[in-house]
Amino acid sequence: MTDAILVLATAPTQEKAAELARTLVDEQWAACCNLLPGLRSIYRWEGQVQDESEVLLVIKSRAGLFEGLRARLVALHPYQVPEVLRVDIAAGHAPYLEWLLASTRRG
Repeated sequence: MTDAILVLATAPTQEKAAELARTLVDEQWAACCNLLPGLRSIYRWEGQVQDESEVLLVIKSRAGLFEGLRARLVALHPYQVPEVLRVDIAAGHAPYLEWLLASTRRG
């Protein structure tokens, strides 16, 4: 197990996803954010089935920062109930993981 994590989140538009990503990287909550446009989400919300286009953010961070990152993302996010899911990274390419940890605040 490493201290590195992925955080998955969705955003309503490419512009909002980029805004969220820039803030998280600038404030060192994340080392990197990948934006994957073209996501189609089908889900139930307020009793209705929704079918929406979204952008997936794949956020690279460290485990010790998760609660702060989650709180910051929720504060910035336009959704009432944003998706924020932590995925622990069991292993990875050591130089990349070292860069990831060096690029984030100490948690």
